[in-house]
Amino acid sequence: MALNFANNNSLSAITATPSGLSGGTMNLISTQTASNSSTISFTSGIDDSYDKYVFKFYDIHPSASGTYLYFNGTDDDSSHSFDVTQTTTFFRAYNFENDAARTLEYVASMDVAQSTNARLASGLHNDNDSSLSGYLHLFNPSSTTFVKNFMSDTNYEQGAVSINSRCAGYFNTTEDITGVEFKMSSGNIDSGVIKLYGIS
Repeated sequence: MALNFANNNSLSAITATPSGLSGGTMNLISTQTASNSSTISFTSGIDDSYDKYVFKFYDIHPSASGTYLYFNGTDDDSSHSFDVTQTTTFFRAYNFENDAARTLEYVASMDVAQSTNARLASGLHNDNDSSLSGYLHLFNPSSTTFVKNFMSDTNYEQGAVSINSRCAGYFNTTEDITGVEFKMSSGNIDSGVIKLYGIS
């Protein structure tokens, strides 16, 4: 059996993507910037163009303290009711700045079962230096055969505590998801940026 070796091992020598490789490209669809916003809604750009969409959160800062970041979907192109039923699971890890306590835990109270308002993060603070960053993946939202799976990973500072939260679940519908909405459980999204990407 013959062995093949690369003649040039330097990544800097690559000037174009080989024709045999495809997939994984992030295509920016839209950007929304919060300014004391009650909701951030994406009502266009989610269709059958891509099998996966990614939302990226940059420095999301709430107006109220102790609030949750909610996520909802709509399957109605005209009314955008954002009331599609969800079922989720939620866990988190945290560590104090003074290293006094740390844990990894499943948080049943953060789940939703056949309801709305999936919780992507809990107990956000509105301290001047507090914010949330992370991402949410939404899979095959235009399928009319299967439920729509999603998963998120966020990190935020909560009063001298670093918290990493993971939420995963599905929209329990075989209708296509045409839009999503983000909001706080109380107060507004004071500032921050959310970007929507399609993955090709």
